[in-house]
Amino acid sequence: MVSKSATICKPLFGVLQNIFFVAAPPLYARATPLTSARRLLYHVPKTERSDVLMVMQNGAAPRPNLVFLLADDMGAWALHCAGNTDIQTPNLDRMARRGMRFDNFFCASPVCSPARASILTGTMPSRHGVLDWLDGGNLAADHPFAQGRPAFAHESRPIRYLESLTAYTDLLAQAGYHCGLCGKWHLGDSLHPQHGFTDWYTIARGGCDYFHPEMVEKGEVYEADGYVTDLLGSRAVEWLQRYAAQDAPFYLSVHFTAPHDPWDADQHPREYLDLYKDCAFTATPDLPLHPNQVHTCQYGTGARRKELLRGYYAAISAMDHWVGRILDQLEESGVLDNTIVVFTSDNGMNLGQHGIWGKGNGTFPQNMYDSSVKVPFLMMAPGRVAEGTVCEEMFSHYDLFPTLCELCGVPCRSIQPLPGHSFAPWLTDPDRQNPAPVVVYDEYGPVRMIRRRDCKLVLRTPYGPNELYDLVQDPGEEHNLYGQAACEPLVLALSREMDAWFRRYADPAFDARCEGVAGTGQHDRPGCYASLADRYGPRPAYVKEK
Repeated sequence: MVSKSATICKPLFGVLQNIFFVAAPPLYARATPLTSARRLLYHVPKTERSDVLMVMQNGAAPRPNLVFLLADDMGAWALHCAGNTDIQTPNLDRMARRGMRFDNFFCASPVCSPARASILTGTMPSRHGVLDWLDGGNLAADHPFAQGRPAFAHESRPIRYLESLTAYTDLLAQAGYHCGLCGKWHLGDSLHPQHGFTDWYTIARGGCDYFHPEMVEKGEVYEADGYVTDLLGSRAVEWLQRYAAQDAPFYLSVHFTAPHDPWDADQHPREYLDLYKDCAFTATPDLPLHPNQVHTCQYGTGARRKELLRGYYAAISAMDHWVGRILDQLEESGVLDNTIVVFTSDNGMNLGQHGIWGKGNGTFPQNMYDSSVKVPFLMMAPGRVAEGTVCEEMFSHYDLFPTLCELCGVPCRSIQPLPGHSFAPWLTDPDRQNPAPVVVYDEYGPVRMIRRRDCKLVLRTPYGPNELYDLVQDPGEEHNLYGQAACEPLVLALSREMDAWFRRYADPAFDARCEGVAGTGQHDRPGCYASLADRYGPRPAYVKEK
């Protein structure tokens, strides 16, 4: 890293020093759930029926349906509507035109399993205990399907990593929602539905090849025939047809594996690869490999770089096709007007940004660049979301739990303390001013980040290296100011604020800073709850440039 003059820290600190040590009011005010003019009658279990009857008697609209579309390793930059003219995402652009695009949305951890656990539970990894991508806990070691398959080498027993926590899907199911999961789970025990889900069509482990993936259905594991994006998309459309004919409101999670690697030409249909046959791929920088690059995903230079980018973009366009089919099905079934549709990714992704190929674990030590932690986020809901708008306020995936509960009219009650706040007020007023400075946090093992709009601090406990960026003067995060004398007061203030926040919302038993998280996988529960000695993968080796 190249350091700038320390003088830029002086005005930055002068602006911020008065707010770091003051107890701030809640970041977001609660808002009355928005309603749609369209009304649908639905059946609710007897335990919930009295509440529903009260709502109907008061003349309120019924609860909306919710479709949650989740990409895998898609950077915020990989959208045509976000300015990437190389990529073709007409249906995601359609969502942006008919809804709202968020420019500053962040994951809770820049790697898949911890990020997904944070979305569901509204908590950080040091609360839910999923500290790295899960390389085990899906099946029993003696499961017939796992025998002789290297990809299942770290399986010991099915582990329900989130069983002691409340997921927002638990609350939706309790409120009468019919909940389905179609796609990647990657949070342990893949055989059995959990957390309010009734329909369950998932992948046996975290990743898979795009053709002939290992799928789970009705407790059975089998190798499916077809392209995984088509399998997931067609199943989602099939379920939506059935859900629309039911009386109950529905929640459907469609968790694509796209655009996670592999990106080789034999992994994707020709029709999508050909979309990028002559693409110059100007949206991603062609830089020398970062000195800390490790073997966590595919990488390349020259012709190999273009081949991999072509596969990555093709995977997104294939997913985009099914996003369009899902939207069409909602419209054809007559339920679109009472359905909230969300699209996001579990984490960001680098395909050359900073010379990195991969996400947070694309380097060792793990990184917290914006390209790793910033995610695409789109939301459309007729009558509930201002159409064709862009919101520039900062939000995080841990804000989803209270937001979705509010939009669905479900009490936001959980066993665990929730750090997030509902951003429902911004859905009709994207330019709404926040009453307090907005801060987002991120975590990956021993690496923690605190980010404001104008600065970012990354601490790697206990060894470093640490980073401080002035995001006003240096939005590309190229000049590390950590260690400059003029910045020491700012570092101290940010460090104290981050430490206080994690003391409030982390579980000491799951403190990721005390675990051996290296970005190479987690095999078992963390801390004192582990049953295996080797619960994390080894320290990765650096890629050597040729």
